[in-house]
Amino acid sequence: MGFNRPSKIQETALMVLILYSRPQNLIAQSQSGTGKTAAFALAMLSRVNPTERFPQCLCLSPTFELAVQTGQVIEKMGKFCVNIGVIYAVRGNRLPRKTIIEQQIVIGTPGTLLDWCFKLKLLDVKKIRVFVLDEADVMINKQNFSDQSIRIQRVLSPDCQMLLFSATFEDPVLLFAQRIVPDPNIIKLRREELTLDNIRQYYFVCENNEDKYKALCNIYGSITVGQAIIFCQTRKNAKWLALQLSNDGHQVSLLSGELTVEQRADIIQRFREGKHKVLITTNVCARGIDVKQVTIVVNFSLPTNLEDFADFDTYLHRIGRAGRFGKKGVAFNMVERHKLPLLLAIEEHFKTAIKYLDPEDMDMLEKLEN
Repeated sequence: MGFNRPSKIQETALMVLILYSRPQNLIAQSQSGTGKTAAFALAMLSRVNPTERFPQCLCLSPTFELAVQTGQVIEKMGKFCVNIGVIYAVRGNRLPRKTIIEQQIVIGTPGTLLDWCFKLKLLDVKKIRVFVLDEADVMINKQNFSDQSIRIQRVLSPDCQMLLFSATFEDPVLLFAQRIVPDPNIIKLRREELTLDNIRQYYFVCENNEDKYKALCNIYGSITVGQAIIFCQTRKNAKWLALQLSNDGHQVSLLSGELTVEQRADIIQRFREGKHKVLITTNVCARGIDVKQVTIVVNFSLPTNLEDFADFDTYLHRIGRAGRFGKKGVAFNMVERHKLPLLLAIEEHFKTAIKYLDPEDMDMLEKLEN
């Protein structure tokens, strides 16, 4: 897998997850790109009895893309584990009623997995030994995800090991997690540990989308772009930007929530294979998507919540798409003048400095490569 030594979260979590003979529950927070998926993948693989041909581990993810990516990691790490299988409970993978599932590890999204468990009765939740909530903060903080996740959790046997992982846990969410997870071990980062030191963060002041587009073109003209993800706040902005870049001859992919499952899977795969260098997306890719070649993240719009305040968690998850597993990365933020208070709020929240750049200063942009 390319791991030479465990990251901090892997070392700490695996002591709890695997080395203790009695399964321990865990609520774990760690920075993006530090190997959380590998930690809970090993935990699931280690708890499976390959001679028993029924589901023994469940992993819930908030999006189709993340569920598939997680399953691929488990398949890769488990390729020498004889007779251990993975199945995907995701939209588009329809199984007829009374299907007998023999794969021991089920990876899915809440709605589909809920149908498999209770409507179609394809698996016996009481036989599950390990239950994982990936991106756990959003899984228990968003109303529909929370209801679905908790409905599954309540049916688990008392002996089932519960593992909650995320890069972000606001205090109210953490308190709620502690109420639904019996006697958990907790790994919690201090706020000053959350910002990713390996990702350099900059901002441009722009008046409108056209200004932002000019700044983006200057980045292209000055920096060798390996692969980049550009985040937009709305589908409309994402479509506009993808059209502009395509018309200027750039190979870009557009990924947003209205696409079919097959289209989304194909776009992610093509981007992962390097066939397109730039992925333009909404927050559907802010969490968990791991493409090691990504070195640049652009916030074409700063993330905001429903009250139009800065969305700190989404900002952290977005820029965490660059600099996976400690590698260097760069994040560019394009900010309208009247939205500078959002940027200041992000700096204050994470106790970090985001440096100003003049988008017309080509010499300064070129120096960023060094």
